[in-house]
Amino acid sequence: MQKFLEVSFLYDFYQTLLTQKQRDLVAGYYFEDLSLSELASTYNISRQSVFDTIKKAELKLVDYESKLQLWDKFKKQDSILAQLQAATANSSNEEVVAIRDLIIKLRSEV
Repeated sequence: MQKFLEVSFLYDFYQTLLTQKQRDLVAGYYFEDLSLSELASTYNISRQSVFDTIKKAELKLVDYESKLQLWDKFKKQDSILAQLQAATANSSNEEVVAIRDLIIKLRSEV
């Protein structure tokens, strides 16, 4: 489960840096719940080739994150926004309500 979440988040951030074949196979395997055999049949390649391509893509995603750290920065920013949202949750002051609304909007955009 942990690996699925990690690949999902990394895929969201870095999918455009993968080849089209890597994107298709990773999406099929992780998001469409297709087996290696089903993907091999669909793309007319061997099961081993599907496995190797997915593993190579996973390694690339981890490598991109180690260099760019976009997911890590996102998690930190989201945590700060959650703390700000909680800190302003019980206030009825107009300015604080406006700030809270901006925090909510920002969290939905990030």
